[in-house]
Amino acid sequence: MEAWTEFSIQENPGETAGPSNVEQASSDSPATSDEESEWSSPETTVKERGPILPRIPTDQDGAHDPTIATDEVQDDTPVRNLRPLSELYEIELMLSDSEPTNYSEAKSSKEWQEAMKAEIASIEKNQTWTLTDLPEGCKAVGLKWVFKTKKSAEGKVLKHKARLVAKGYVQQYGVDYEEVFAPVARMETVRLLLAIAAQQGWFVHHLDVKTAFLHGELKEQVFVSQPEGFERKGAEGKVYKLSKALYGLKQAPRAWNMKLDSVLKVLGFVKCKQEPAVYKRGHKKKIIIMGVYVDDLFLTGESEEEIKKVKGQLEESFEMSDLGLLNYYLGIEVKQDESGITICQKGYAQKILKETSMKDCNPTSFPMEPGLKLSKEDDSPNVDPTQFRKWIGCLQYLTHTRPDLSYSVGYVSRFMQSPKETHKQALKQILRYVKGSTNLGLWYERKGNKTLYGYSDSSYSIDKDDGRSTSGLVFYYDGAPVAWNSQKQGTVALSSCEAEFMAATSAACQAIWLQRLLAEILGEKEEKVTIKVDNQSALALMRNPVFHGRSKHIDTRYHFIRECVEDGRIDVKHVSGTEQKADILTKALPRLKHEEMKKKLGLKEITSLRG
Repeated sequence: MEAWTEFSIQENPGETAGPSNVEQASSDSPATSDEESEWSSPETTVKERGPILPRIPTDQDGAHDPTIATDEVQDDTPVRNLRPLSELYEIELMLSDSEPTNYSEAKSSKEWQEAMKAEIASIEKNQTWTLTDLPEGCKAVGLKWVFKTKKSAEGKVLKHKARLVAKGYVQQYGVDYEEVFAPVARMETVRLLLAIAAQQGWFVHHLDVKTAFLHGELKEQVFVSQPEGFERKGAEGKVYKLSKALYGLKQAPRAWNMKLDSVLKVLGFVKCKQEPAVYKRGHKKKIIIMGVYVDDLFLTGESEEEIKKVKGQLEESFEMSDLGLLNYYLGIEVKQDESGITICQKGYAQKILKETSMKDCNPTSFPMEPGLKLSKEDDSPNVDPTQFRKWIGCLQYLTHTRPDLSYSVGYVSRFMQSPKETHKQALKQILRYVKGSTNLGLWYERKGNKTLYGYSDSSYSIDKDDGRSTSGLVFYYDGAPVAWNSQKQGTVALSSCEAEFMAATSAACQAIWLQRLLAEILGEKEEKVTIKVDNQSALALMRNPVFHGRSKHIDTRYHFIRECVEDGRIDVKHVSGTEQKADILTKALPRLKHEEMKKKLGLKEITSLRG
C-alpha cells in the first residue's frame, strides 16, 4: 500500500503530500485489517490496482460515495401502504371464493348460472307461480337473486346455492299478509334431544328439505315481477301470480310450517305441547322423535328401520336431502360414536376470530378480569357501535355450546347502546380467551342415568349503574349440561338472600318446563327436579310459607317457587359454595378458580370432531 501511495504521488506532481499525509493514509488503510479479512474473499480482492484517476470539477460527493457513506442498520419493516405477498395471495383467494351481490356479477360464472337454473327449475316443478297480467290497482313485489356458498366446518366448499328472494319489505299488513309467526326448536331443546339420544344409545339422523319455503301454500293474492335474467321472451310486461310461498315473503315461514305440520300429522306424528317444533311417533322401541328448525330436520329413535321408513314417507311429499348421521347442525359440529355424542363450535369460533382480526392475538386463560365493573357513564372515547354489536352477536351464538362464556358475553352486551373504548377492551379480552379455548365442547355419555337436576346462584348488586344482581342457572341431564342462563335480574334486591331467592324462582320455571318436555318425549311420569342453592337463608325463605317482613316487598311472581316446593314438583337443597356449578355464570372468576369451575360445569377438551 505504501508503494502504491508513492507511485500515485509521483504521477500527480500538482499535488503535494508530505510524510505526515503518507503516514496518515497508511494508518487509515492498512493492507490487511481484521475487519476486511472477515468479509473479503479471493474473488473480491484485486491485486496490483492501477493509478487513481484525478478528480474533475463535475465530481460530486453524495450518498452513493463510499468514502462518506454513513453506517446503516438493516430494516425489514415493510414500506408503509405496502402489503406482504402472502397477504395479497390470501386476499386474492378470498375474492375468488366471494359471493356475488347481484345478478350482473354472477351471470359470467358457470357455477352460479347452474345454481340459478336449478332454483328456477325447483320453482316451476313445485308449480309455485303462474304467468299473468298484473290486475289494475295491484302492485308486484320485486325479486332479487341472493347467492350463498355453502361450506363445511373446515371451510371446504360444498355447493353454490342461488336463492330467488322476494322483496317482502314492501308488503303491507292486512293486504299482502297477516300471520307470520313460525316456531323453531330452542337450542335447549336441541341439546336435550341430543342428550336423550346419547343416554338411550340412539343415533341422530339429519334431513334437509330442498327449497322448503316453496312448498308453503298462500292464502293471500300476491304478484311478483319476473326474475332478472330469466324473463319470458315476448312477455316481459307480465308478472307471476304466486300460489305458493317464495323466500323473502313475510308469510313464507308460517306457510311452510303449516304445510310441514299437516304432512307430519298425516304420517302419524304428534306435536309436543311443551315444544311446538318437536314431533314424536310411536312408543317404546318404535318411538321416533323429530326436531324441526325451519327446513333442517333431525330424527332419532331406537329402530333404524322406522327411521328409514319415515325418510321414505317424507321424500314422497318433499324433495329431501338425506345427510346421514348428524354431524353439522346450525353451526354446531356433532360427532356420534359408541361412547356418546360430542358437540363443539370450533370452526365457528375460528371464523369469529378471523372476522374480528383477532386470529393472531395472544390467548388468555380467563374471559374477564375478576372484579371488573364497567359503567355506561364512561369517559373513554366512543367506538363503532355497529362493529361492537356484530361481535357481541357472534359471541352470543357461540354460547350455545360454551356456558363458560355466558356471563362475560352477557355483561358486555349491556353496553351495546353506546359502547366505549373500555367496553371494547373487555370484549377483546373475551376474544383472546376464545382463541385459547376453541376446542372446548360438551360430551353426552351413552347409557347413563335419566336424572334431571340443576344449580341456581346469584351475585349481589354487581351492576355498577343500577345495582341489580345477576342470576345464573344450569341444568344437567345424565351428568351433562343441557340448559343454562346468565341474566341480570329485573328488580333490585335488598340483600343477597333476596337475590338468591329470585334466582331460584327463575330456575324453578326452567326446571318445570324441562321436566314436562322430558316426560312428554319419553312418555314417562314427571319426576321431581332438584335445584341446589348455596344460601341457607334463601332456602329457609323458599320452604317457609309464612308471608313476613323479610319477603313481603318481593314481587309476587318470585313467590312461585314456594308453591312448587309445596306441591312437590321442585326440591331445593343446599350445596357448598365450592361445589356451586352455577358460580361461573354470575361473576368473573380468577384464573385458577375459573379453570376449576369450567371442569365442574362439564366442559371438555375436544381435540378433533372430524375424521
